[in-house]
Amino acid sequence: MVKYILKKIIYMIVTLWIILTVTFFLMYSMPGDPTQASAKVLPEAVQKNLEAKWGLDKPLGEQYVIYLKNLIHGNMGESYMTPGLTANQAIEERFPASLQLGLQAVAVSLILGLILGILAAFNRGKWIDFVTIFIAILGVSIPSFVFAALLQKYAAGGIFPIIGWVTEGMGLADIFKYTALPTMAAAISGIATYSRFMRSSVLDVLGADYILLAKSKGCSRFQIIWRHVMRNAITPIISIVAPQIAAIVTGSFVIERIFSIPGLGRYYVDSVNGRDYPMILATTLFFSMIFIICMVGMDILYAVVDPRVRKSIIDGN
Repeated sequence: MVKYILKKIIYMIVTLWIILTVTFFLMYSMPGDPTQASAKVLPEAVQKNLEAKWGLDKPLGEQYVIYLKNLIHGNMGESYMTPGLTANQAIEERFPASLQLGLQAVAVSLILGLILGILAAFNRGKWIDFVTIFIAILGVSIPSFVFAALLQKYAAGGIFPIIGWVTEGMGLADIFKYTALPTMAAAISGIATYSRFMRSSVLDVLGADYILLAKSKGCSRFQIIWRHVMRNAITPIISIVAPQIAAIVTGSFVIERIFSIPGLGRYYVDSVNGRDYPMILATTLFFSMIFIICMVGMDILYAVVDPRVRKSIIDGN
């Protein structure tokens, strides 16, 4: 098992290096440069001084090597748009908002999705089953940003603010008001996914022979659900939890824009628009690292939960 984990870590490092390299050269291949926006107001000599300060006057290969050396020492660079602000500081200041939004959305989608899926499976053909299917269809069909706009139009303005985010010193009631709508907008897709997969998984388990044996032994419905159905039905869900977590935590760019949340996703979009190369590279690498860590964690967790997977790993090693 240790060998398997070490192998995954090596794959993760190689993948991050490939992502960094591709992003670096694609970014520099785009027309224009960071000084282009100021070309109309700054003298040519000042632009050249900025290029020299940022190292843009050096050959591209040399810039790549310099960036890698700085990255190894933990230095992701300094923002071109905001002098004095390093990429490390930007991530440290802005990622907590993105993380809070992502974790809340994951928790809501997991809890509601699993509950709806289980209820739909145990009441197949009844109204709760049709409601769950309807929610799943809506969640898959409607993009999260459209759902966010609908929430702003019809649910915001009263109890829930249209825009804004949590600030220091807020009470639980205010935190709920400011995070409820963005959380639901980010969670709708996950609710649809988990409820659909959980419904199918529970239906498959309910038809197994050991469920019939448990019923014949006189086990209560709660015992059947907790001891037999949940343990076996939840395993396939693990394979989709990690990508969902990574997607929500790192992919709420539009949600942050719509609700004016000071998260890292919103800053990433601003960095791309402003050609802020160090920030683009730093945020891309950071988001990729989170995504890959979630995927590696899923593989390890799957091996821990499912003895068959663990046995195949041990035999393969």
